[in-house]
Amino acid sequence: MDYNDQTNYKITLIEVPVRIVSLVPSQTELLYYLGTPPVGQTIFCYHPRNNFTKSIKVGGTKKLQLDKIRSLKPDLIIGNKEENQKEQIEELRQEFQVWLSDIYTQEDATAMIRQVGQLVDKSKIADDLACTIDHGFNSGTKNTKGTALYLIWNNPYMAAGRNTFINSILEAHGYSNAIPELDSRYPTISLAEMKKINPDYILLSSEPYPFKNRHISDLEGHFPKAKVRLVDGELYSWYGPRLLKTIESLREQFSNI
Repeated sequence: MDYNDQTNYKITLIEVPVRIVSLVPSQTELLYYLGTPPVGQTIFCYHPRNNFTKSIKVGGTKKLQLDKIRSLKPDLIIGNKEENQKEQIEELRQEFQVWLSDIYTQEDATAMIRQVGQLVDKSKIADDLACTIDHGFNSGTKNTKGTALYLIWNNPYMAAGRNTFINSILEAHGYSNAIPELDSRYPTISLAEMKKINPDYILLSSEPYPFKNRHISDLEGHFPKAKVRLVDGELYSWYGPRLLKTIESLREQFSNI
């Protein structure tokens, strides 16, 4: 059967895949949730935790160990356009069926969940999960909280721009991204530029850079009027079943802001 991935690339599966290699954490967690654990995953695919230590690792999302992937003889490889390197994906496509997601919004995420469910013959579980996530994001009152600058890196500071999945999650919870429309999805930003933007909130992500309390103090000195907070990056940037925790945790965390 033929399937188009989210980049409109067509793959062909003769039968339901059994040996699946997952190249991104969100989709690895999804495969476990669906009851189809991968035979290989990246060093960053640490959810679910109890499966991480015994899993076979195939390198990092940007530095895949292609020979190790080949040795696993996968029926299907699942990756992501942004998280994996184009050159490595193209090389794998010469030998294997490689399906890529391309996610900018929560709706893209639930579409991915449904499509992966179809690939592995777990449509009922996947559809139920997607429906729960869609309902969670579409129900309830979304209070307008103000502008937010979401930082993902330090020295130099880097922020999540508007054309990102993170931006979609920010908007779903009442924030307006303080970053203006830019070509870069993750622009580098100086303190002077941050002061010019003058955000109401500065959200410091736990990943990929692990911001700590000391960074709050540093930024509060420069932005005495802004609310500077540490946030769990998984709840803003993971687009699989972890979105269930996003629905619960973000609403609780910011309900009284």
